[in-house]
Amino acid sequence: QVQVKESGGGLAQPGGSLRLSCAANGIIFRAYIMAWYRQAAGKERELVASITSGDSTNYVDSVKGRFTISRDNGKNMVYLEMNSLKPEDTGVYYCNARPIAPTRAYWGQGTQVTVSS
Repeated sequence: QVQVKESGGGLAQPGGSLRLSCAANGIIFRAYIMAWYRQAAGKERELVASITSGDSTNYVDSVKGRFTISRDNGKNMVYLEMNSLKPEDTGVYYCNARPIAPTRAYWGQGTQVTVSS
């Protein structure tokens, strides 16, 4: 059974930091591109960052230089280090596992990140 589960969300002040973690079990982890998405209230879900099994990364422009995505293929884990947080980073952050082969992707249940003073 496939399970994708996020942790590490919470409340941070502007300029602060948070680290999100995602455990993906029940899949051949190296065969998946891992990504973080976020959805702010009243807005569409957007891709924040992605990482291939070879550690090639991609970021949305609004987080470049502030967020870092990484993965540990031995532990089936993906992380999102978020620094210099801004109120506009507030939202529910979702972990996504998308296979290289054309089969289904998997989502976590999401974790809330709130940036506020």
